[in-house]
Amino acid sequence: MQTDPLIIDANSPSTLGALMAQGVAELSDAGIENARMDARILLSRAAGVDGGRITAWPEEEVAPDKAAIFKDMIARRAGHEPVGRILGERDFWRHTFKLSPETLEPRPDSETLVEWAIDFLEDADAPSIIDFGTGTGCLLLSAIGDLPGATGLGLDISEGAIACARENARSLDLAQQTEFRVSDWDSALSDAEREAGFDLVMSNPPYITADEMKTLSAEVQKFDPRQALTDEGDGLAAYRILAQVAFSLAKPAGFVIFEIGRGQEKDVGQLLIEAGFVGVEYREDLGGIVRCVAAKKTRCSVGRCVI
Repeated sequence: MQTDPLIIDANSPSTLGALMAQGVAELSDAGIENARMDARILLSRAAGVDGGRITAWPEEEVAPDKAAIFKDMIARRAGHEPVGRILGERDFWRHTFKLSPETLEPRPDSETLVEWAIDFLEDADAPSIIDFGTGTGCLLLSAIGDLPGATGLGLDISEGAIACARENARSLDLAQQTEFRVSDWDSALSDAEREAGFDLVMSNPPYITADEMKTLSAEVQKFDPRQALTDEGDGLAAYRILAQVAFSLAKPAGFVIFEIGRGQEKDVGQLLIEAGFVGVEYREDLGGIVRCVAAKKTRCSVGRCVI
C-alpha cells in the first residue's frame, strides 16, 4: 500500500499523533531501521515537547512552523542523514556533544576507551592526557570530566574539528582543564611539552580499510568525514605512526590506549611492542568485539611497580 508523503498545510496546525504517524510511514518507506524511535526523537525536538507527550496527548496541535521543521527533519532522515547530524549533537558517556561536518559522530563503542582511561588514571595525582584525532573532543572531555585535577590536550588536523571541540569544552565547563590545537600528528607540541610527557596517550584514529569503506552504511559513507574513517589502505597506517609518537610522549610509567577495528588487535599490539611498550592488553566493547588495545611504557603502573 502506497503511503502519502508527509504534507504540511502552512495555514493549519497538525497534531502530534498525525505528524508522528506520517513521519513513521515516510521513514519506513525509506527503509530506515527504528523508524518509530527516530520519528519520535525528531518530533520531540521540532515541536519542543517531551517524547512521552506524543503518546499521551496525540491530539495536541502543533504550530505550522514547527510542523514544517519536522517535515524537513523527516526528509533529511529519509535521505539517511543520521539523527545526530540532524539535531547537531549526540549523547556520549555522561554528556551531550555538538557535532560538525568535520567530526565523526560519537558512538557507544568508543565509551570502552573512556572507561579504560579512567580505570588507569583514577588514582593518579593530576594526570595529563593527550588525544590524537580528537574530533568533537568527546574522548578527552569525557575522561577529564571524570578525573578530578586532570588536564588534557586534544590535537586534530582539521580546523573545523578543533573549533567544535573547543565549543564542547566551553559548554561542559572544561575549557580551563583542556586545550585543543590544529596539528599534523605531534607537530604543534612544544619542546617543553615533549620533555614533560603525558600520563596517557590515546587516540581513535582512522582504521577502516579501503575495502571495508564500500560496505559501510549510507549514514556513515555520506555524512561522516572520510579522512577520519579510513587511511585508504590497510587501516593500520595511523597506528604505525602513533605507536612511535606515543612512546616518545608517554611518561616512564605512562600508558597508551587506541581504539581499533574488528580483528586489528594483534597487528596494533605488535606495533606497540615494537615501539617499546610492554604489557599489551585488550578490552571488548558491549558487543563482544575487541575495541581497544592498551600498553605501558614500563612495567610500572600508576602507583606501583611490578618487579
